Amino acid sequence: MASLARFRSVVPRRMHLARSIQTAADTTQLHQDASHSEPFTVKLHEDSFHGYRTDTPSLDVEVTKENLLKWYKQMTTIRRVEQAADALYKQKLIRGFCHLAIGQEAISVGINSSTDFEDKIISSYRTHPFVLLRGGTLKSLVGELLGRECGVSKGKGGSMHVFTEAFQGGHGIVGAQVPLGAGLAFAQKYLGKKTATFAMYGDGASNQGQVFEAYNMAKLWNLPCIFVCENNKYGMGTSAERSSSNTEYYTRGDKIPGIQVNGMDIIAVHQASKWAKEWVTSDKGPLLVEFVTYRYAGHSMSDPGTTYRTRDEIQRMRSTQDPIRGLQRYISEWGLASEEDLKAIDKEAKAEVDAAVEEAKQSPFPNEKELWTDIYAAGTEPSYMRGREREEGFQHSQL
Repeated sequence: MASLARFRSVVPRRMHLARSIQTAADTTQLHQDASHSEPFTVKLHEDSFHGYRTDTPSLDVEVTKENLLKWYKQMTTIRRVEQAADALYKQKLIRGFCHLAIGQEAISVGINSSTDFEDKIISSYRTHPFVLLRGGTLKSLVGELLGRECGVSKGKGGSMHVFTEAFQGGHGIVGAQVPLGAGLAFAQKYLGKKTATFAMYGDGASNQGQVFEAYNMAKLWNLPCIFVCENNKYGMGTSAERSSSNTEYYTRGDKIPGIQVNGMDIIAVHQASKWAKEWVTSDKGPLLVEFVTYRYAGHSMSDPGTTYRTRDEIQRMRSTQDPIRGLQRYISEWGLASEEDLKAIDKEAKAEVDAAVEEAKQSPFPNEKELWTDIYAAGTEPSYMRGREREEGFQHSQL
């Protein structure tokens, strides 16, 4: 180990600041006067996108007051519920693994804003936001975190395994959801649907062999699959530079084109996601999208997040590149809402989260018989299911 440490010390490491993609959350400029009732055009920073084997999305984006305020409410609610989850975990009301998306809210909201519920989204385990955005409720999300009957997975999945009819899940095995996403895209193409699949993973999963196998099959069959790398700079406690020889993840698809995106600006994320969906639904084949972002908390609740990066680094990102503050600045400076209006939205989000937490706490834990349900698709259950040992079993008729 000592020799390995000496070897690492002489290997040149690229600083994060060497990355040339823009990651500020508030560099978008008005292209025309903002309107309270009609769409208007804004212009993204020139370094909001980088392309590999393809052009990049237009920097001119049409937005509306309604959408900007909607995104603000969604992002604020997501952060409030993640902060509530943090508190509940520390009170030991949430058990097991719990991965928070604080700092990365623009990605889930931006992707959702450019899709409909016919599109497929599948990801790993930092996925609480998609429950709220794709058909779930605050109560069903918090209930699942608490392991209660009212949970979106009936209290049996917990933080890492949340699903809705329009969200194909959080998955616990690193990288395993990526080939599943390719399979969803295969089904879409087979059925002749003009819809897209967003197969999401983190920079920590980017070196998995199954990820590259999925790339290959998606390109071979020209599938409508968008491989989305959420690059938050650290895979667990390891920086991207220490684990990956090529940290420009959008270039790693060989013949698959890719784009790199400012994942801290909600407008850039929305524009890139919309462009990506149009790409794959136009029979151009798969696409790689890398969102450069940052998580404020540790990898999971068991990780303080400060042993492999400095507190100054975290505070600098919070104070200068926060996605919610960036959107708040747009709305305020463009005259779309006052500071008091935005504070009222935040207050409303907090009240809704607090109420959902109290409701979820009143829900009971699942009955023990629920251990035997949802193993098979409804209507296909065998009459007898074996337990841990041959002698331990369960008759389906007992349910």
